[in-house]
Amino acid sequence: VQLQASGGGLVQAGGSLRLSCTASGRTFSRYAVAWFRQALGKEREFVAGISASERRTYHADSVKGRFTMSRDNDKNTMYLEMNSLKPEDTAVYYCAADERGWDRVRGFDYTYWGQGTQVTVSS
Repeated sequence: VQLQASGGGLVQAGGSLRLSCTASGRTFSRYAVAWFRQALGKEREFVAGISASERRTYHADSVKGRFTMSRDNDKNTMYLEMNSLKPEDTAVYYCAADERGWDRVRGFDYTYWGQGTQVTVSS
């Protein structure tokens, strides 16, 4: 599967952005999907995930209450709605997918990755 992320940009602190990631192929519903981010000089961070079954969701403590991940299997698309953005949210955001996540979103390395989209939050 190929993933194409979009929606990044420059926003002031307190603002909002919505990231999208569209997948090729017709088996999107079989994949766990997730968003990661990597800030300059820092390790990659797991931001949010939804299992293929949609019974399991995860949002990192650093974004809980501000970010919401969703998926639309009919559109082969995952979303990350980001509100109340902070300068520390500045990073390259990557979408990812894997077939091993029917009922989980963590505990495995994601196989398929999008190209990344830059989010910059100014203070």
